[in-house]
Amino acid sequence: MHIPGGGCRKKSSSLKPTWKEITVDFIMRTKIHGLKFIFSSDKSKPQRVIWVLAFFVCISLLMTWSWNRIFYLMSYPAVTKIYMVWAHNMSFPAVTFCNKNVFRVSNLTKDDLYHSGYWMDLLYPNHTVMERSLSILKDSHKQGLLSLLDFKNYTPPPDYHVNTTEMMGRLSHQLEDMLLECRFRGETCTYKNFSTIYTRYGKCYTFNSGLDGNPLLTTLKGGTGNGLEIMLDIQQDEYLPVWGETDETSYEAGIKVQIHSQDEPPFIDQLGFGVPPGFQTFVSCQQQLLQYLPPPWGDCKSTPIDSEFFSTYSITACRIDCETRYLLENCNCRMVHMPGTSTVCTPEQYKDCADPALDFLVEKDNDYCVCQTPCNMTRYGKELSMVKIPSKASAKYLAKKFNKTEQYIGENILVLDIFFEALNYEKIEQKKAYEIAGLLGDIGGQMGLFIGASVLTILEIFDYLYEVFKDKVLGYFMRKKRPHSGTTATTKKLSAHP
Repeated sequence: MHIPGGGCRKKSSSLKPTWKEITVDFIMRTKIHGLKFIFSSDKSKPQRVIWVLAFFVCISLLMTWSWNRIFYLMSYPAVTKIYMVWAHNMSFPAVTFCNKNVFRVSNLTKDDLYHSGYWMDLLYPNHTVMERSLSILKDSHKQGLLSLLDFKNYTPPPDYHVNTTEMMGRLSHQLEDMLLECRFRGETCTYKNFSTIYTRYGKCYTFNSGLDGNPLLTTLKGGTGNGLEIMLDIQQDEYLPVWGETDETSYEAGIKVQIHSQDEPPFIDQLGFGVPPGFQTFVSCQQQLLQYLPPPWGDCKSTPIDSEFFSTYSITACRIDCETRYLLENCNCRMVHMPGTSTVCTPEQYKDCADPALDFLVEKDNDYCVCQTPCNMTRYGKELSMVKIPSKASAKYLAKKFNKTEQYIGENILVLDIFFEALNYEKIEQKKAYEIAGLLGDIGGQMGLFIGASVLTILEIFDYLYEVFKDKVLGYFMRKKRPHSGTTATTKKLSAHP
């Protein structure tokens, strides 16, 4: 029986390539080396076996190297690069210094000793004088202090309240008394150019703090004479006699200094360096700008600081914030140098709780205050050198100038000279060592080396898979649907033409 149109359908279906024809066509035209030789009818069986082995060896090497590169990318490697950058001018750092002695002995009053003698390890909690301290005081010839310790007929004022902040500010060494000379870039400066700040050393002073609306000072040259030069009298005669060991006891004479950025509060008791009397100390600085990567490449902190006391994150801000919260939790008060508006610890609380708690936190509790390095920070590298002062030639002149003895000048006067080594800074930058572009380049290079493939070759593979899918899957559903419709149409035509 002749079915009209049957020849046309057979012809059209024969024009559509099968998946086998698609596969053979892909193998013969693809740029992947070796495939056409594996399936070539011109090659002998041993030749095709060799090509199969070579092809799979190359595929194995490609996969091994590619996985190695992927694992390397997932390890988030980083490299550190150091640049030296020259500048026309540079902002001068903040310079904070503290006298190693917290309380001036000549300013102590009977009220001060009565309420803070226990803190100073001079009195028992019942306000009686320790025998050991009394004997040391007698040997040190501090008769004025001895007379203040006589509390037989003393009755504290009924309305007297110990204000630790006021007492520390009043008893500390005053800058207007200590500062003998001050110069910045050759121009005279005074104690008014310094800001007051409290640390664990009591009342301290910061030059170029940037506070109170003062603009940051800059320097145009490196070397001595182009930075800060100060001459200080540390007033050793005012040092409190050592009769016991407390956190406020100082065995040293001199000042503690920290050079830091204006965005970073001083942490001078742990990060400062000492400057002794009888010497001129030269501090050659170099600014370092450090830029680290956040996780997972690095371990720096990129998020803003979560603190009610500080607006900019730094390690010292984090530590001070943490220590403040630790004391508030354990002692229900804060130290004078700690930020906030909470109640300041009394001298008794300093002795019984605050000092021991803070010492424990700093020395033994490594889990409470864990502060990450900020992603961007400024540091100042330092090189120190010293020369003896006064010289024999200048001793009499300085003694006459300041109305002191030559011995006093040698025991109390120091000169601190802080300057930039050169007008440049070191930029230390952490960068990603490997990224997606590097991974694609490596894998692409290995694909070209081992199998001669490229990105377009991958597109060829996807095109081949699409053709196979279209023939096998879509064709299957089309063929499954076509006989039913074809039978109906044929039936209709047969009924119309008996």
